[in-house]
Amino acid sequence: MKAVERYNSETAREYAMRAITENIISIDLEPGQLISENEIASFLGVSRTPVRESIQELNKAALIEIYPQRGSYVSLIDSKYVEEAVFLRKVLDIAVIEEACDLATEDDIALLEENVALQEFYLKSNNTKKIFELDNEFHRMIYVAAKKEMIHNMRRNVMIHFDRVRTLSMLAVKDTKIVADHGIMLSAIKNKDKNKAKEIVEKHLDRYRVDQEELLRTYPQYFAKE
Repeated sequence: MKAVERYNSETAREYAMRAITENIISIDLEPGQLISENEIASFLGVSRTPVRESIQELNKAALIEIYPQRGSYVSLIDSKYVEEAVFLRKVLDIAVIEEACDLATEDDIALLEENVALQEFYLKSNNTKKIFELDNEFHRMIYVAAKKEMIHNMRRNVMIHFDRVRTLSMLAVKDTKIVADHGIMLSAIKNKDKNKAKEIVEKHLDRYRVDQEELLRTYPQYFAKE
């Protein structure tokens, strides 16, 4: 598990939930890995109760499997959950970027431009961790520009299934087209070109299907058998 900084405003439960979730997304808690309440609680510096509650919540989201007498395991990546997450994200992201084409202010566009410039900078040094963080922030900014930030927050748990695949894609495939896609999205928003915005979002989210065969070859142990 990697260290995650605790925010001053976070309760122990919120911190444990965020830390475990981030480690699942980053694959620092690997699919299929046995996890220990005691070890996580000790590592995070919290009691077992918030850790146990977080594990139970992530079990409901199909991200942790709990087996009585055997322990708790990070769930293997299940393609059907990934497909559902991609479907939901595609429906929402297309609608939201069309709204952003109408509603984005100059300040919104300036923030998106800064984000894309940073992605291009970190792409040169192959810093996949920073690109992943900036990728997430770029899409959040589009939701903010479209006045749909609450919807962005509501979709978070479902997206974890897809986010694990995104992490693996960056590690195994290192597809530079993702950053280029964001530049095209930004241009579409600036030009209020809804057709181009919709087209590039669909293409952007379909890239994982191209990567899927490579991921299954490279990390077969991480995926549930269909």
